[in-house]
Amino acid sequence: MERILVIMGSGALGTLFFFWFSHNLKKKASVRQFVESHLWLMHPNAICYWRTALAFLGFFLYFFSPYQSLSIFIFTFAAILDGVDGVVARGCNLVSPLGEWLDPMCDKLTYLPPLVGFAYTPNSITGLPILSPKLIWILVVIELVGQFFARRMLAWLKVSGAANNFGKIKAIICFALVILCALMDASPEMLNIGDGVLWACIVLSAASMIFKFIPNRLYADILSMLNFMCGVTSLILTYHHFYAWAICVIIMGQLFDLFDGRMALKHGGTKYGPWLDDTADFVSFGLAPAYMVIMSGGGTLALFFAGIYVVGVAYRLVRFVIKDKDCTDLPAGIFNGFPSPAGALIVLGTSLIAGPMLLWFFTAVSTALMVSNIRFAHLGRVILKQIPKPVFFLISAAIIVALAYILKTKNAQMFGYLILASVVFYLAAGRIWVQKTNAPGTLG
Repeated sequence: MERILVIMGSGALGTLFFFWFSHNLKKKASVRQFVESHLWLMHPNAICYWRTALAFLGFFLYFFSPYQSLSIFIFTFAAILDGVDGVVARGCNLVSPLGEWLDPMCDKLTYLPPLVGFAYTPNSITGLPILSPKLIWILVVIELVGQFFARRMLAWLKVSGAANNFGKIKAIICFALVILCALMDASPEMLNIGDGVLWACIVLSAASMIFKFIPNRLYADILSMLNFMCGVTSLILTYHHFYAWAICVIIMGQLFDLFDGRMALKHGGTKYGPWLDDTADFVSFGLAPAYMVIMSGGGTLALFFAGIYVVGVAYRLVRFVIKDKDCTDLPAGIFNGFPSPAGALIVLGTSLIAGPMLLWFFTAVSTALMVSNIRFAHLGRVILKQIPKPVFFLISAAIIVALAYILKTKNAQMFGYLILASVVFYLAAGRIWVQKTNAPGTLG
């Protein structure tokens, strides 16, 4: 209990400091002047140096002294400072090539040593290490290759080596994993989900490195292809009755779909981009959930509701391309009808917690929402933009940790409720933001 309170207290204090500093740096000229007159202390690169020093101090105190609570406080504060250096760099125009290299390097020096330490710290009950040493060294190798070899290649190609979203989310998850391991170390009876979270870190680290070498204009098409592959994989898993895994793959596809539009707007794309995006959406959010309805049982009625759902998704996608895309009375980032990824989540979440009849009912509700003219805000282009990036990355990390717990416990019903809770959040947030933009929805 003491360790939980230390983690909560240090996290709250560090987060409050981050928001206080960010707000004042933007609003108060005196704060910016202080930063500019004390660059030896407040330069982004200087912040990187002393937050890394704090992390090494926390590492020493945790593994080689009895002051573990103090160590957790220091580490948590050092991890939150990872966001402060970026705020200073952008707010005071202090971005530099050295900073682009130094920031991720200091991140690695902050979380890799304690993760290696926990890989050689045995659980007092099972005697097994808290983290797999093999997986830790795989992560270390990928991280070092990305930091030194990949960034040297990028410098030779005259391409920015700054961290992308994969790398930023990976860093947040690694920071969270260190805290989670400290909690499991103090409570050995806890369910150990460390290796599951560690696998997510490995995948994100590899993706972060690979995507740096891909031309920006291909980002959107690659993400659409990955979404399509997720849809096909989900169909195969559903056929073999691996329903929870099939749903996990569709959720992965939704993450790819969330970012492909943003990448197209930011970096452009190819002429095949819109076609790839619509095809991927139809397979992942149309055919895959419909097949889940069929495989849940019910014979002819299941086929009927699945068919209605597929037609609804197709209509929703075609209407957007033919009509809504060029509609002048739709504000930017506002959709007519429930987006197909959110509609798919209604079907998928219900399939894990309810029988066929209730599943058919919510499938019909999802279809009606998608073909309606009720307006909803875009999750990625509107809602997430209102969430500060550190909070967004923390939420992403929390979701991955929650998924690792669910997969470890194999609790399908908890998974279903988590999915439906996310839909309720989007329903509320999507409608609230439409009202804020003075674009009230109408029933079709």
